[in-house]
Amino acid sequence: MKSAVLVFPGINRERDMARALKLISGHEPAMVWHAEKSLPVGTDLVVVPGGFSYGDYLRCGAIAARAPVMDAVRKFADGGGLVLGVCNGFQILCESGLLPGVLMRNARLKFICHDVHLRVERSDSPFTRGYNAGQVIRVPVAHGEGNYEADAETLQRLEGDGRVLYRYCSADGIVDEQSNINGAAAGIAGIVSDRGNVLGMMPHPENHVEAIMGCTDGRGLFAGLVEHLGRAA
Repeated sequence: MKSAVLVFPGINRERDMARALKLISGHEPAMVWHAEKSLPVGTDLVVVPGGFSYGDYLRCGAIAARAPVMDAVRKFADGGGLVLGVCNGFQILCESGLLPGVLMRNARLKFICHDVHLRVERSDSPFTRGYNAGQVIRVPVAHGEGNYEADAETLQRLEGDGRVLYRYCSADGIVDEQSNINGAAAGIAGIVSDRGNVLGMMPHPENHVEAIMGCTDGRGLFAGLVEHLGRAA
């Protein structure tokens, strides 16, 4: 799997992501600076990592979404290429038009940084084939603007098309107000594009891929991508 990790000023999770990708795929990802106008030849997966691009100035992800490299990412996605955006990456994908909706301030207006539980809603996508549908995983979050919102029509379409891949839930898989840590509509933690090749999610699976961290639940996402791309080769 040949992956590329985008790097913007203020991003701070690019090395975490690169380490996770190398550990699971066995290949060192390319680090692509925001001013580049093209992606490395043969790229299979583009990752937009978390952090605080441009200090979250204006709106989270608003400036990064207009960086030169994002034109190449849009072209890559239009051609069916896989794109993963995590945390600030999710915000950037929404701001760039690759995903619908917007990430608002957390419901309690506080920065949240701790482990959460997610329910995997389906297992037949490139981003979830490493899990079972209905499986509950534990991964960290670290965000102040993770409250996913969209208009009623968009939410209905996301639900009807099965484009919600991850939801915040309790340890036993119950999606309720108490487990909805940031107030996101319908407990949404991660969605895919209409073609299913672009995923945006707020939690950080890359930080739970090694046993030393006390949990390896994030490995399934990356292992599933490696398997998917291996079959497609």
